[in-house]
Amino acid sequence: MRKRYETDVALLSVTTTEFNAVMHFHDWHAKTFPGDDQIYDVATFQRDGREHTLVHAKIGEMGMPAAAATAMKVIYTFRPRYLIMVGIAAGVVRPELEEQMYGDVIVADSVWNYSAGKFVSPDSAEIVYGSIGFLPRSTMEKIPEEIMPYLRKAAQSPENSCHVYIGPMACGSTVVASRELLEKQVYTQYQHTAGLDMESYAVVYAANHASDPRPVPIILKSVCDFADSEKSDDYQRFAAYSSCEFAQFLYEKILPMGEEPKN
Repeated sequence: MRKRYETDVALLSVTTTEFNAVMHFHDWHAKTFPGDDQIYDVATFQRDGREHTLVHAKIGEMGMPAAAATAMKVIYTFRPRYLIMVGIAAGVVRPELEEQMYGDVIVADSVWNYSAGKFVSPDSAEIVYGSIGFLPRSTMEKIPEEIMPYLRKAAQSPENSCHVYIGPMACGSTVVASRELLEKQVYTQYQHTAGLDMESYAVVYAANHASDPRPVPIILKSVCDFADSEKSDDYQRFAAYSSCEFAQFLYEKILPMGEEPKN
């Protein structure tokens, strides 16, 4: 069994908009393997006079099952030091905590599955939607604490052109365009949640539970809407781009390369 990292950074995206944003930042070359229908994009980047390796994989469909499968395949094929998911998410920070704007980057310090639970009668439920009750059984995966100082350093750097909010990311199996669901399903469990998407929990779970050497999972999603009835696609390209821009700054300037991440 291989016991060393073989790739510096692996990126994951889902939608075509996210894929196009990733492709903008490097001179990529497609790579395939016999018996594997996944197309991988490989590139290099220079840092401190050294060449570092980069791979990207586009997840075939939205949602946690496809994200987990692709993440695991990338981990075992390339053994990346960092597994970074870029793309778009819904902003859900409460206004009294901090204002969120389109294109703001959400850096997850943890990811939790808000859709895990049990549907029951409303008289025995913690969360009620008309005649349906829901008992949440949310599960959480943490971003490794040793990498958080680097994420904070990148967010606070004068070289960083993106506004960054660090906090929990909520992940579920469906697109949310309802303020009621946001209030009842998300805020009642983790009121400081910063964003909402459909894949991040699976990516972090795959990284945290892979065999050694485990990659460090990093979730960077930018705000494209606000999980309400006014949800639209108008800012998806902008948000996808800002997410990738911050990711590039992070691995080209901040993250430790060629050594184990440490405080």
